[in-house]
Amino acid sequence: MFYNDHAPPHFYAIYGEYELVVGISPITIIVGKAPNRVSSMILEWTVLHQQELLDNWNRCWQAQAPLSIEPLE
Repeated sequence: MFYNDHAPPHFYAIYGEYELVVGISPITIIVGKAPNRVSSMILEWTVLHQQELLDNWNRCWQAQAPLSIEPLE
């Protein structure tokens, strides 16, 4: 996430050579392509942490540092 980034709420997911822009609400891949396994893992993690991601999006809009979110295990 970046401070004062444009709407809709989203984050950037980087996995190896792949970079995706992922919408938080609704959860969707906005930009980018990756193998199905990678996309599925990112979307699964987003579902598990949707509220935390939205909270961090709001923190960034208020010029506050985002809080850490647990990785997918």
